[in-house]
Amino acid sequence: MSVEHEIIADGPETGAGAGRVAVVTGGTRGIGRQVVGRLAAEGYAVALAYAGRKDLAEQAVAEVEAAGGRALAVQLDVADEHAVARLFDEAEARFGGIDVVVNAAGKMSLSTIVDLDLAVLDDMHRTNIRGTFVVAQQAARRLRAGGALITFSTSVMGTKFPTYGGYVASKGAVEALTLVLARELRGRDVTVNTVAPGPTGTDMFFEGKSEELIASLAAQSPLNRLGTPADIAEVVAFLASPRGHWVNGQVIRVNGGLV
Repeated sequence: MSVEHEIIADGPETGAGAGRVAVVTGGTRGIGRQVVGRLAAEGYAVALAYAGRKDLAEQAVAEVEAAGGRALAVQLDVADEHAVARLFDEAEARFGGIDVVVNAAGKMSLSTIVDLDLAVLDDMHRTNIRGTFVVAQQAARRLRAGGALITFSTSVMGTKFPTYGGYVASKGAVEALTLVLARELRGRDVTVNTVAPGPTGTDMFFEGKSEELIASLAAQSPLNRLGTPADIAEVVAFLASPRGHWVNGQVIRVNGGLV
């Protein structure tokens, strides 16, 4: 899918991220949307990518603009290397460079391994594995010194819940890339980390789950609740900032003590 439906908002930069630029994929819903708002609040100019909901992209840009920030939204297929390259080109052209890349785009389809449709598996892995690889490749080429790449896995890598087999297979690939890329970027002053949320109250999490299952998952954390997108965005903001720059090559479980 080609890059299209570009949306621009301009405003003053303020805060700890002033003068810094972030690219966020999956930036219109759930954790990605919260990350966009959190980074914009710190003064980052944000280039967000979205798959299909132009209305949500417009809302995200409007929120950044209303708070005095700068945003750029582009529709693309995160696994299309040409479209992702154009997103990075646009971010550099509009904002002067790229300091942080957050790949929050993802798909989750739940099924037992024996019953999982392989077409569904291929589609999920195209976004979660190829998409992560494509974004990481561009980040490795474009991030300025002092920059950070943050990708996403899942705490189900530890819990091994049934029906998550295809999903955790894709996230295992993401985790495997983390330290390899961090080491490949030696001398660049760029960090690479993966955030692995536990059960978090997003539309993707709630889809297809009964109230009983949701309550059961919430109760498994010692904090006795689901995570929120804001909980995860705080960790992302830390890793993106100079405050978190000594953390590198790590997979960070953000799950309230679930595993």
